[in-house]
Amino acid sequence: MANEIVIGLVGDRRDSVPAHTAIPLALERIASGLRRPVIGRWIPSEAAESSSAFAGLDGVWCVPGGPYKSLAGALGAIRFARENRIAFLGTCAGFQHAVLEYARNALGWADAIHAEAEADDSAANGATQVITPLSCGVLAGEGDIWLVPGTRLAAAYGASNASEEYLCSYGVNPEFRAALAAGPLREAATDAQGDLRAVELADHPFFVATLFQPERAALKDRPAPLVDAFVRACAG
Repeated sequence: MANEIVIGLVGDRRDSVPAHTAIPLALERIASGLRRPVIGRWIPSEAAESSSAFAGLDGVWCVPGGPYKSLAGALGAIRFARENRIAFLGTCAGFQHAVLEYARNALGWADAIHAEAEADDSAANGATQVITPLSCGVLAGEGDIWLVPGTRLAAAYGASNASEEYLCSYGVNPEFRAALAAGPLREAATDAQGDLRAVELADHPFFVATLFQPERAALKDRPAPLVDAFVRACAG
C-alpha cells in the first residue's frame, strides 16, 4: 500500500524472546490509532550486513535479543539510520549496540567493544569496554525511570517519570558515561539510583535508545508511548 509505514526490525527473531512477541502487537496498536498500515519487516542481523536490506524502510528498530549472530550487521544497521537521518529506535540490546556504534564511528573509539558480544576480545590490546555487565547483575521485571526534561523521550511520555520493563544484564560502563554524552549523544533517562537507562541524539530527527523494553507494554494491552512516538516519526 502506498501509505504503509515500513519498519526494519533488526535482530534474530526467536519466539522465546517476549519482546519479539510484543513488537508486532505494539505496532498493530499504533497502526490502529494512525489508521495506516504499519509493517514490521524482520531483518536478521546477518542480512543487515548488506545495505540492500534497508531499501524502502521508513525506520529502523534494533530489537532485544542479544548477542546478535552478526555484530557487524547490527552496527551497520544503526550506522545507516544514524548517518542517513532515518528514524531509529533501539531497545535493550539495541541500546547497547547503539552506544557501541556511536563510540566507534562518531567518537572514533576504534577499540570500543561490547563485553558480552566480543568476550574473546575483551582483554586484547587494552580494548575499551564501553558495554559491560550491570553493577546490579541482572535487571528483570518492572522499574521506575526518570525522564530528562526537554528530551524527545520526555515528550513521548508527557511526564517526568514512568514505569517500564527490563530483561538485561549489560549496560554502559560508568567509566565512559560522561565522555559518551559530551557531544550530540545526550542522556535521556535514568533509574531511581541515577544509573543511565536511555540516550538520544540531539542532532537527529529521531534517534532514541533505551535499556528498558517499552514494547512489552503491549503484552499487557497497555500503550507504549515511545513506540508510538517512533512510529509517528517514521510516518513523518
